[in-house]
Amino acid sequence: MAWNTNVLIGQSGGPTAAINASLAGAFDTARDLGAHVLGMRYGIEGFLAGRIVHLDRALGDPMDIELLRRTPASYLGSCRFKLPEPEDDPAFFENAFAKFEEARVGAVLYIGGNDSMDTIDKLSRWGTEHGSEVRLIGIPKTIDNDLVGTDHTPGYGSAAKFIATSMRELARDSSVYDLKSVTFVEIMGRDAGWLAGSACLAGETGNPCPDLVLLPEVTLNQEALLNRLALLLERKNTVVVAVSEGVRHRDGTLLCDAAAEAADGTRLDAFGHVASLSGTGRYLASATRAALGCKTRAIELSTLQRCASHVASATDLAEAYALGGAGVLAAHEGQTAVMSAIKRIFDKPYLYDTTLTPVADVANKARKVPREFIAADGMGVTAAFDRYARPLIEGEVSSTYQGGVPHHIVALDSDRA
Repeated sequence: MAWNTNVLIGQSGGPTAAINASLAGAFDTARDLGAHVLGMRYGIEGFLAGRIVHLDRALGDPMDIELLRRTPASYLGSCRFKLPEPEDDPAFFENAFAKFEEARVGAVLYIGGNDSMDTIDKLSRWGTEHGSEVRLIGIPKTIDNDLVGTDHTPGYGSAAKFIATSMRELARDSSVYDLKSVTFVEIMGRDAGWLAGSACLAGETGNPCPDLVLLPEVTLNQEALLNRLALLLERKNTVVVAVSEGVRHRDGTLLCDAAAEAADGTRLDAFGHVASLSGTGRYLASATRAALGCKTRAIELSTLQRCASHVASATDLAEAYALGGAGVLAAHEGQTAVMSAIKRIFDKPYLYDTTLTPVADVANKARKVPREFIAADGMGVTAAFDRYARPLIEGEVSSTYQGGVPHHIVALDSDRA
Protein backbone atom coordinates (compact mmCIF):
# COMPACT_ATOMS: atom_id res chain seq x y z
CA MET A 1 0.00 0.00 0.00
CA ALA A 2 1.34 3.40 -0.99
CA TRP A 3 2.42 5.73 1.79
CA ASN A 4 -0.19 8.45 1.29
CA THR A 5 1.58 11.38 2.89
CA ASN A 6 3.90 14.28 2.22
CA VAL A 7 7.52 13.86 3.28
CA LEU A 8 9.23 17.17 4.01
CA ILE A 9 13.03 17.33 3.77
CA GLY A 10 15.35 20.14 4.82
CA GLN A 11 19.09 20.79 4.83
CA SER A 12 20.76 22.91 7.50
CA GLY A 13 24.12 24.16 8.67
CA GLY A 14 27.34 24.09 6.68
CA PRO A 15 27.17 22.22 3.36
CA THR A 16 29.32 19.25 2.34
CA ALA A 17 30.17 17.31 -0.78
CA ALA A 18 27.79 14.54 0.38
CA ILE A 19 24.73 16.31 1.80
CA ASN A 20 22.90 16.13 -1.52
CA ALA A 21 23.52 12.39 -1.70
CA SER A 22 21.51 12.09 1.54
CA LEU A 23 18.76 14.18 -0.04
CA ALA A 24 18.82 11.87 -3.07
CA GLY A 25 18.56 8.77 -0.88
CA ALA A 26 15.66 10.22 1.10
CA PHE A 27 13.90 11.35 -2.08
CA ASP A 28 14.27 8.01 -3.85
CA THR A 29 13.08 6.00 -0.84
CA ALA A 30 10.08 8.26 -0.20
CA ARG A 31 9.06 8.08 -3.85
CA ASP A 32 9.45 4.30 -3.87
CA LEU A 33 7.07 4.15 -0.90
CA GLY A 34 4.53 6.26 -2.78
CA ALA A 35 4.91 9.48 -0.80
CA HIS A 36 4.95 12.98 -2.23
CA VAL A 37 8.23 14.77 -1.47
CA LEU A 38 8.54 18.43 -0.47
CA GLY A 39 11.71 20.38 0.22
CA MET A 40 12.36 23.23 2.65
CA ARG A 41 13.97 26.12 0.79
CA TYR A 42 16.65 27.45 3.18
CA GLY A 43 15.92 25.04 5.99
CA ILE A 44 13.34 25.35 8.75
CA GLU A 45 13.61 29.13 8.58
CA GLY A 46 12.60 29.14 4.93
CA PHE A 47 9.81 26.62 5.51
CA LEU A 48 8.26 28.77 8.23
CA ALA A 49 8.33 31.67 5.74
CA GLY A 50 6.41 29.56 3.21
CA ARG A 51 9.36 28.51 1.04
CA ILE A 52 8.50 25.01 -0.18
CA VAL A 53 9.82 23.15 -3.25
CA HIS A 54 7.82 20.33 -4.83
CA LEU A 55 10.74 17.94 -5.32
CA ASP A 56 8.65 15.53 -7.38
CA ARG A 57 8.55 18.21 -10.06
CA ALA A 58 11.99 19.75 -9.48
CA LEU A 59 13.71 16.34 -9.67
CA GLY A 60 11.42 14.73 -12.21
CA ASP A 61 14.14 13.34 -14.48
CA PRO A 62 16.08 10.29 -13.17
CA MET A 63 19.25 11.98 -14.42
CA ASP A 64 18.53 14.79 -11.96
CA ILE A 65 19.08 12.39 -9.07
CA GLU A 66 22.41 11.23 -10.47
CA LEU A 67 23.53 14.85 -10.82
CA LEU A 68 22.23 15.62 -7.34
CA ARG A 69 24.36 12.88 -5.81
CA ARG A 70 27.47 14.44 -7.36
CA THR A 71 26.61 18.10 -6.69
CA PRO A 72 28.30 19.78 -3.69
CA ALA A 73 26.69 22.25 -1.28
CA SER A 74 23.03 22.18 -0.22
CA TYR A 75 20.64 21.88 -3.17
CA LEU A 76 17.73 23.16 -1.10
CA GLY A 77 19.72 25.93 0.54
CA SER A 78 20.57 26.11 4.22
CA CYS A 79 20.16 28.20 7.35
CA ARG A 80 21.52 28.55 10.87
CA PHE A 81 18.34 29.11 12.83
CA LYS A 82 18.13 28.25 16.51
CA LEU A 83 14.70 27.19 17.71
CA PRO A 84 13.55 28.38 21.14
CA GLU A 85 12.95 25.91 23.95
CA PRO A 86 9.41 24.51 23.64
CA GLU A 87 8.45 25.65 27.14
CA ASP A 88 9.73 29.18 26.50
CA ASP A 89 7.84 29.90 23.28
CA PRO A 90 4.87 27.56 22.75
CA ALA A 91 3.43 29.89 20.11
CA PHE A 92 6.43 29.22 17.88
CA PHE A 93 5.79 25.47 17.91
CA GLU A 94 2.05 25.86 17.52
CA ASN A 95 2.76 27.82 14.35
CA ALA A 96 5.33 25.30 13.08
CA PHE A 97 3.04 22.30 13.55
CA ALA A 98 0.12 24.21 12.05
CA LYS A 99 2.25 24.72 8.96
CA PHE A 100 3.11 20.98 8.91
CA GLU A 101 -0.61 20.24 9.01
CA GLU A 102 -1.37 22.83 6.34
CA ALA A 103 1.19 21.18 4.04
CA ARG A 104 -0.22 17.73 4.99
CA VAL A 105 3.21 16.61 6.16
CA GLY A 106 3.46 13.17 7.76
CA ALA A 107 7.23 13.10 8.18
CA VAL A 108 9.97 15.70 8.50
CA LEU A 109 13.59 14.80 7.78
CA TYR A 110 16.33 17.29 8.59
CA ILE A 111 19.82 16.73 7.21
CA GLY A 112 22.48 18.40 9.32
CA GLY A 113 24.89 18.37 12.24
CA ASN A 114 24.73 19.06 15.97
CA ASP A 115 22.56 22.14 15.70
CA SER A 116 20.19 20.50 13.21
CA MET A 117 19.70 17.63 15.63
CA ASP A 118 18.84 20.27 18.23
CA THR A 119 16.06 21.41 15.87
CA ILE A 120 14.69 17.88 15.48
CA ASP A 121 14.96 17.26 19.23
CA LYS A 122 12.93 20.36 20.11
CA LEU A 123 10.30 19.67 17.46
CA SER A 124 10.09 16.06 18.63
CA ARG A 125 9.64 17.05 22.26
CA TRP A 126 6.80 19.39 21.38
CA GLY A 127 5.20 16.90 19.02
CA THR A 128 5.32 14.06 21.53
CA GLU A 129 3.90 16.20 24.33
CA HIS A 130 1.02 17.39 22.17
CA GLY A 131 0.19 14.11 20.45
CA SER A 132 1.32 15.05 16.96
CA GLU A 133 1.50 12.23 14.42
CA VAL A 134 4.26 13.99 12.45
CA ARG A 135 7.40 11.84 12.54
CA LEU A 136 10.61 13.79 13.00
CA ILE A 137 13.90 12.26 11.86
CA GLY A 138 17.47 13.53 11.76
CA ILE A 139 19.93 12.57 9.02
CA PRO A 140 23.57 13.24 9.96
CA LYS A 141 26.05 15.34 8.02
CA THR A 142 29.11 17.35 8.91
CA ILE A 143 32.66 17.43 7.65
CA ASP A 144 33.73 17.94 11.28
CA ASN A 145 32.81 14.31 12.11
CA ASP A 146 31.93 15.34 15.64
CA LEU A 147 28.43 13.87 16.01
CA VAL A 148 27.92 11.31 18.75
CA GLY A 149 25.77 8.25 18.17
CA THR A 150 27.30 7.36 14.80
CA ASP A 151 30.67 5.88 13.84
CA HIS A 152 31.24 8.83 11.51
CA THR A 153 29.26 11.38 9.54
CA PRO A 154 28.64 11.74 5.81
CA GLY A 155 30.70 14.62 4.45
CA TYR A 156 33.75 13.73 6.51
CA GLY A 157 35.09 11.09 4.13
CA SER A 158 35.04 13.42 1.13
CA ALA A 159 36.58 16.30 3.07
CA ALA A 160 39.27 13.95 4.40
CA LYS A 161 39.99 12.73 0.88
CA PHE A 162 40.42 16.32 -0.32
CA ILE A 163 42.67 17.18 2.63
CA ALA A 164 44.87 14.10 2.14
CA THR A 165 45.08 14.74 -1.61
CA SER A 166 45.94 18.41 -1.12
CA MET A 167 48.47 17.61 1.59
CA ARG A 168 50.33 15.16 -0.63
CA GLU A 169 50.38 17.63 -3.51
CA LEU A 170 51.53 20.50 -1.27
CA ALA A 171 54.30 18.33 0.15
CA ARG A 172 55.56 17.64 -3.38
CA ASP A 173 55.39 21.33 -4.27
CA SER A 174 57.14 22.58 -1.14
CA SER A 175 60.11 20.23 -1.57
CA VAL A 176 61.40 21.48 -4.92
CA TYR A 177 63.92 24.03 -3.57
CA ASP A 178 67.20 23.26 -1.78
CA LEU A 179 66.48 25.43 1.25
CA LYS A 180 65.06 25.08 4.73
CA SER A 181 61.32 25.72 4.92
CA VAL A 182 58.25 24.97 7.03
CA THR A 183 54.77 24.95 5.53
CA PHE A 184 51.72 25.17 7.80
CA VAL A 185 48.48 23.91 6.27
CA GLU A 186 45.47 25.25 8.19
CA ILE A 187 42.51 22.87 8.26
CA MET A 188 38.96 23.36 9.53
CA GLY A 189 38.04 22.14 12.99
CA ARG A 190 36.84 24.48 15.68
CA ASP A 191 36.73 22.05 18.62
CA ALA A 192 37.55 18.62 17.18
CA GLY A 193 40.57 17.54 15.16
CA TRP A 194 39.08 14.86 12.91
CA LEU A 195 39.78 16.88 9.76
CA ALA A 196 43.33 17.87 10.67
CA GLY A 197 44.02 14.27 11.66
CA SER A 198 42.92 13.07 8.22
CA ALA A 199 45.99 14.80 6.76
CA CYS A 200 47.91 11.69 7.87
CA LEU A 201 46.21 9.78 5.06
CA ALA A 202 48.55 11.59 2.64
CA GLY A 203 51.47 9.54 3.89
CA GLU A 204 52.96 6.43 2.39
CA THR A 205 54.82 3.52 3.97
CA GLY A 206 58.20 4.84 5.08
CA ASN A 207 57.29 8.38 4.04
CA PRO A 208 54.92 9.97 6.56
CA CYS A 209 53.17 13.15 5.49
CA PRO A 210 52.68 15.62 7.09
CA ASP A 211 55.54 15.68 9.56
CA LEU A 212 53.38 16.99 12.41
CA VAL A 213 49.65 17.27 13.11
CA LEU A 214 48.31 19.78 15.66
CA LEU A 215 44.80 19.17 17.01
CA PRO A 216 42.40 21.21 19.19
CA GLU A 217 42.28 18.31 21.66
CA VAL A 218 45.87 19.10 22.73
CA THR A 219 46.84 22.61 23.83
CA LEU A 220 49.98 23.89 22.16
CA ASN A 221 53.32 24.15 23.89
CA GLN A 222 54.85 26.63 21.46
CA GLU A 223 58.39 26.18 22.72
CA ALA A 224 58.15 22.40 22.34
CA LEU A 225 56.81 22.83 18.81
CA LEU A 226 59.67 25.14 17.80
CA ASN A 227 62.23 22.72 19.26
CA ARG A 228 60.66 19.87 17.33
CA LEU A 229 60.71 21.85 14.10
CA ALA A 230 64.39 22.71 14.63
CA LEU A 231 65.23 19.02 15.04
CA LEU A 232 63.31 18.10 11.91
CA LEU A 233 65.10 20.81 9.90
CA GLU A 234 68.46 19.39 10.94
CA ARG A 235 67.80 16.25 8.92
CA LYS A 236 65.53 17.47 6.11
CA ASN A 237 64.95 20.61 4.07
CA THR A 238 61.18 20.70 4.06
CA VAL A 239 58.78 20.28 6.97
CA VAL A 240 55.00 20.23 6.51
CA VAL A 241 52.63 20.72 9.44
CA ALA A 242 48.86 20.16 9.42
CA VAL A 243 47.22 22.44 11.96
CA SER A 244 43.60 22.69 13.00
CA GLU A 245 42.15 26.20 12.99
CA GLY A 246 40.96 25.61 16.58
CA VAL A 247 44.37 24.97 18.20
CA ARG A 248 44.76 26.85 21.47
CA HIS A 249 47.60 28.11 23.62
CA ARG A 250 48.11 26.48 26.98
CA ASP A 251 46.08 29.28 28.61
CA GLY A 252 43.10 28.35 26.43
CA THR A 253 43.21 31.26 23.98
CA LEU A 254 42.97 30.54 20.28
CA LEU A 255 46.13 31.00 18.25
CA CYS A 256 44.14 32.93 15.68
CA ASP A 257 42.70 35.14 18.43
CA ALA A 258 39.22 34.76 16.94
CA ALA A 259 37.74 34.72 20.44
CA ALA A 260 38.71 38.36 20.98
CA GLU A 261 37.30 39.35 17.58
CA ALA A 262 34.03 37.62 18.41
CA ALA A 263 33.64 39.31 21.80
CA ASP A 264 30.99 41.70 20.45
CA GLY A 265 29.08 38.84 18.80
CA THR A 266 29.76 39.94 15.24
CA ARG A 267 31.36 36.60 14.39
CA LEU A 268 29.02 34.32 16.31
CA ASP A 269 26.32 32.33 14.54
CA ALA A 270 22.78 31.76 15.86
CA PHE A 271 23.99 28.88 18.03
CA GLY A 272 26.74 30.92 19.69
CA HIS A 273 29.61 29.35 17.75
CA VAL A 274 32.45 31.38 16.27
CA ALA A 275 31.28 31.66 12.67
CA SER A 276 34.75 31.46 11.16
CA LEU A 277 38.29 31.01 12.36
CA SER A 278 41.33 32.07 10.43
CA GLY A 279 44.95 32.88 11.08
CA THR A 280 46.31 29.93 13.04
CA GLY A 281 48.64 28.95 10.22
CA ARG A 282 49.78 32.51 9.69
CA TYR A 283 50.51 32.93 13.39
CA LEU A 284 52.65 29.79 13.49
CA ALA A 285 54.45 30.67 10.26
CA SER A 286 55.37 34.07 11.66
CA ALA A 287 56.50 32.65 15.02
CA THR A 288 58.59 29.95 13.31
CA ARG A 289 60.26 32.38 10.92
CA ALA A 290 61.17 34.68 13.82
CA ALA A 291 62.53 31.85 15.99
CA LEU A 292 64.27 29.65 13.40
CA GLY A 293 65.07 32.06 10.58
CA CYS A 294 63.81 29.70 7.86
CA LYS A 295 61.36 30.24 5.04
CA THR A 296 57.77 29.66 6.13
CA ARG A 297 54.43 29.58 4.43
CA ALA A 298 50.83 29.37 5.63
CA ILE A 299 48.13 27.81 3.46
CA GLU A 300 44.42 27.75 4.33
CA LEU A 301 42.33 25.04 2.67
CA SER A 302 39.23 26.91 3.85
CA THR A 303 35.84 26.28 2.19
CA LEU A 304 37.36 23.98 -0.44
CA GLN A 305 37.37 21.25 2.22
CA ARG A 306 33.60 20.99 2.15
CA CYS A 307 32.80 21.67 -1.51
CA ALA A 308 35.52 19.82 -3.46
CA SER A 309 33.23 17.24 -5.05
CA HIS A 310 35.79 16.57 -7.79
CA VAL A 311 37.63 14.40 -5.23
CA ALA A 312 34.58 13.10 -3.38
CA SER A 313 34.83 9.71 -1.71
CA ALA A 314 32.63 7.05 -3.31
CA THR A 315 32.26 5.43 0.11
CA ASP A 316 31.11 8.72 1.59
CA LEU A 317 28.47 9.35 -1.07
CA ALA A 318 27.14 5.79 -0.84
CA GLU A 319 26.80 6.04 2.93
CA ALA A 320 25.14 9.45 2.71
CA TYR A 321 22.59 8.06 0.26
CA ALA A 322 21.96 5.04 2.50
CA LEU A 323 21.40 7.19 5.59
CA GLY A 324 18.91 9.37 3.75
CA GLY A 325 16.95 6.27 2.78
CA ALA A 326 17.22 4.82 6.29
CA GLY A 327 15.72 7.99 7.73
CA VAL A 328 12.67 7.74 5.48
CA LEU A 329 12.23 4.05 6.27
CA ALA A 330 12.35 4.85 9.99
CA ALA A 331 9.56 7.39 9.58
CA HIS A 332 7.53 4.98 7.46
CA GLU A 333 7.82 2.37 10.21
CA GLY A 334 6.49 4.79 12.82
CA GLN A 335 9.77 5.94 14.37
CA THR A 336 10.24 9.52 15.51
CA ALA A 337 12.82 11.53 17.46
CA VAL A 338 15.68 9.43 16.06
CA MET A 339 18.69 10.00 13.82
CA SER A 340 19.86 7.51 11.21
CA ALA A 341 23.44 6.48 11.94
CA ILE A 342 26.35 4.32 10.83
CA LYS A 343 27.43 1.24 12.76
CA ARG A 344 30.90 -0.01 11.77
CA ILE A 345 31.22 -3.79 11.61
CA PHE A 346 34.76 -4.27 10.24
CA ASP A 347 37.73 -2.04 9.43
CA LYS A 348 39.24 -4.35 6.84
CA PRO A 349 37.44 -5.30 4.76
CA TYR A 350 35.37 -2.27 5.59
CA LEU A 351 31.76 -3.11 6.37
CA TYR A 352 29.00 -1.05 7.95
CA ASP A 353 25.28 -1.08 8.59
CA THR A 354 22.72 1.66 9.22
CA THR A 355 21.09 2.00 12.61
CA LEU A 356 19.04 4.51 14.60
CA THR A 357 19.97 6.54 17.67
CA PRO A 358 17.77 8.82 19.81
CA VAL A 359 18.19 12.38 18.60
CA ALA A 360 18.15 13.63 22.19
CA ASP A 361 21.42 11.75 22.73
CA VAL A 362 23.01 13.60 19.79
CA ALA A 363 21.79 17.19 19.98
CA ASN A 364 24.29 19.74 21.31
CA LYS A 365 26.97 17.15 22.02
CA ALA A 366 30.36 16.90 20.34
CA ARG A 367 32.69 13.94 19.92
CA LYS A 368 36.39 14.74 20.00
CA VAL A 369 39.30 12.68 18.71
CA PRO A 370 39.97 10.03 21.39
CA ARG A 371 43.33 10.01 23.14
CA GLU A 372 44.32 6.64 21.65
CA PHE A 373 44.14 8.27 18.19
CA ILE A 374 46.62 11.00 19.20
CA ALA A 375 50.41 10.59 19.36
CA ALA A 376 51.94 10.58 22.83
CA ASP A 377 53.61 13.98 22.27
CA GLY A 378 50.36 15.52 21.02
CA MET A 379 51.88 16.46 17.64
CA GLY A 380 50.53 13.70 15.46
CA VAL A 381 48.04 10.87 15.16
CA THR A 382 48.44 7.13 15.61
CA ALA A 383 48.02 4.11 13.37
CA ALA A 384 44.62 3.62 15.01
CA PHE A 385 43.47 6.93 13.48
CA ASP A 386 44.65 5.77 10.07
CA ARG A 387 42.75 2.46 10.43
CA TYR A 388 39.63 4.38 11.40
CA ALA A 389 39.73 7.02 8.65
CA ARG A 390 41.34 5.20 5.71
CA PRO A 391 38.23 3.25 4.59
CA LEU A 392 36.14 6.41 4.54
CA ILE A 393 38.11 8.00 1.68
CA GLU A 394 38.14 4.94 -0.56
CA GLY A 395 36.65 5.00 -4.05
CA GLU A 396 36.41 7.65 -6.74
CA VAL A 397 33.31 9.25 -8.21
CA SER A 398 33.02 9.99 -11.91
CA SER A 399 31.60 13.41 -12.76
CA THR A 400 29.54 14.53 -15.72
CA TYR A 401 31.40 17.34 -17.47
CA GLN A 402 30.16 20.23 -19.58
CA GLY A 403 32.57 22.65 -21.21
CA GLY A 404 35.47 21.01 -19.42
CA VAL A 405 34.12 21.47 -15.86
CA PRO A 406 31.84 19.32 -13.70
CA HIS A 407 28.10 19.68 -14.35
CA HIS A 408 25.92 20.34 -11.27
CA ILE A 409 22.20 20.62 -10.66
CA VAL A 410 20.99 23.89 -9.15
CA ALA A 411 17.68 24.60 -7.44
CA LEU A 412 15.89 27.69 -8.69
CA ASP A 413 13.63 29.92 -6.65
CA SER A 414 11.02 29.45 -9.39
CA ASP A 415 10.65 25.87 -8.07
CA ARG A 416 8.60 27.26 -5.19
CA ALA A 417 5.15 25.88 -4.50
